[in-house]
Amino acid sequence: MTTAAIIVAAGRGTRAGGAIPKQFQPLLGTSVLQRSADAMLSHPRIDTVVVVIHPQDAALFASACPDLDRRVTLTTGADSRDGSVRAGLAALPEGCDRVLIHDGARPLVSAALIDAVLAGLADHDGAAPALAVTDALWRGAGGRVTGMQPRDGLYRAQTPQGFHLNAIRAAHEAHPGGAADDVEVALAAGLDVAVVEGEEQNIKLTHPQDFDRAARLLQKNGDNVDIRTGNGFDVHAFGDGDHVTLCGVQIPHARGLKGHSDADVGMHALTDALYGALALGDIGRHFPPSDPQWKGADSRIFLDHAAACARDRGYAISNADVTLICEQPKIGPHAVEMAAVLAGICGIDADRVSVKATTSERLGFTGREEGIAAIATVTLVSA
Repeated sequence: MTTAAIIVAAGRGTRAGGAIPKQFQPLLGTSVLQRSADAMLSHPRIDTVVVVIHPQDAALFASACPDLDRRVTLTTGADSRDGSVRAGLAALPEGCDRVLIHDGARPLVSAALIDAVLAGLADHDGAAPALAVTDALWRGAGGRVTGMQPRDGLYRAQTPQGFHLNAIRAAHEAHPGGAADDVEVALAAGLDVAVVEGEEQNIKLTHPQDFDRAARLLQKNGDNVDIRTGNGFDVHAFGDGDHVTLCGVQIPHARGLKGHSDADVGMHALTDALYGALALGDIGRHFPPSDPQWKGADSRIFLDHAAACARDRGYAISNADVTLICEQPKIGPHAVEMAAVLAGICGIDADRVSVKATTSERLGFTGREEGIAAIATVTLVSA
């Protein structure tokens, strides 16, 4: 039986504040949507993932979720939630039997909860997680309590909400629109939906303070986080040329750097640090210098590949530190731009990347200005 997941992320999320929609905002260095998608992509019983975004959010998606477009089917949604779900249903490949529909703003969904929803589909048309209401409920108006509301049989709904695909497709086709969630659509069509026990940590990020709560929950579970550290070292000799490329930035100089690719010694060191943290060897293993296709290649290709390897294995880049060792050229005036370039390729905030320089006090080959060396250290955290 084949299972698909649809992640609905086309909303504007204005109540969360911020300059961009909440699903693209960072949560401990990784975007909310990236975390929600990774939860589905890493689950062994989910075969395909569709992400639904707003038509105007393609650039935001590419920036906040680098490389995710290669791992999911991306489609655009509508102004309403149920319209976006219908777009996601239409984008599913042939052969799917079951579908999980999940809010992109619920980044803390667990594998155990996904399993519980799938188990509920064994005997029901649909299954959805929820938490029983335990607080007293009031009715109110004008800032005053006007009455009580019995809480018996009331639940706080969560996602992912799971359904047999043909049943929920037919239910959406028959529904007039405006539903709060897919359970409402299913019930309108007469489908039998089971309630499975939800999780308190499976919060939906709605207000600014929800981000703080989600961060605390992630940090609380830090004893289960896998942390890896890698380092890289690279050297390139000076040769003919009128500039050097360091950490993706071209700097005018009396000499260039010699190398099979563009000889970006800083980016090479950082790339090797990532491969080292993942125990994947070095650049030469993935991009052999004996292969002519990499002659003169932009080193961004190498770093992008290493960063993608980290994401594909479930890791987020927590921080990176690059030190360039040379007498000339002067690095300080370009360090901020270099950090921004590296951060963009790695898909992290620029304040998580450090680029600095030192000399070797006129000692050794760097002191004699025969070349430039670089050292890089990176820390990966399981996402």
